[in-house]
Amino acid sequence: MSSMAMVTACSSSSSCSSFTRNTHLPFSPSSTLTHQHRTPTSFNLKCQAARDNTLLEPPTVYQGVYGPWSVDSADIREVVLYRSGLVTAATSFVVAASAVFLPDDFVLNDFLKGNIDVLYAVGAGGLGLSLVLIHIYVTEIKRTLQALWVLGVVGSVAAKVCLAHDVSLVQYVVDNPVAVWFVGPLFAALTGLVFKEGLCYGKLEAGILTFIIPSVLLGHLSGLMDDGVKVGLLGAWMTLFVTFAARKFTQPIKDDIGDKSVFTFKALPEEEKKALIQKLEQQN
Repeated sequence: MSSMAMVTACSSSSSCSSFTRNTHLPFSPSSTLTHQHRTPTSFNLKCQAARDNTLLEPPTVYQGVYGPWSVDSADIREVVLYRSGLVTAATSFVVAASAVFLPDDFVLNDFLKGNIDVLYAVGAGGLGLSLVLIHIYVTEIKRTLQALWVLGVVGSVAAKVCLAHDVSLVQYVVDNPVAVWFVGPLFAALTGLVFKEGLCYGKLEAGILTFIIPSVLLGHLSGLMDDGVKVGLLGAWMTLFVTFAARKFTQPIKDDIGDKSVFTFKALPEEEKKALIQKLEQQN
């Protein structure tokens, strides 16, 4: 995360009013009539620009655990990319899973089945982007989710290359439940992400997904879940995933940043951390 910055703003409108009071225009009344269509226009534009500068409000400053912080352009870019990764993952998943619910003679069925592994790869890429940019205070948890994603990607590639020769990877997993072991870590990473979102922001759809995702995978792996139940849960998964991804864009940017002062503090050298803690203790 970028370091904290003090933002100051100044107004130049007063300079314009001062200029109008103290400046004597070097022309006669007759010349004023001759040039009034040009000189006041230029002057007004300059004053308008000065007044417009006063409308640029400084960013809101939030009080964090280790000091004040504000949202900058880099933060906004990261949050937008994080949410875009979630939308990519959700869209790819829903499009691919929709093949289960479409009639066999549907015009796009062959296209979906022929490109289902591409959709799987795009969705995995979107999830990976979000896991790189996600803000979690405990670094070990973030690294664990990223490691699960890597294991899932490696397992998916291995299953496709070594096992799913004549069919798509997705179809192979459907036909061979034991293959869940290869792709499972990827969905475990997704489960961890939605659990974090549900816990931090109280999102109901994220909380429900925390139980639906592993239930579908474990039910398929164990063979204890009826196909009808799996299809029903898959439909719920699709609906909740889209809702979750879409609602991310209704949150303020600062929500996905968290307490920026914590991340700034963690990036400091140990000596600076100790000095900051001592300073805060003295203030309290």
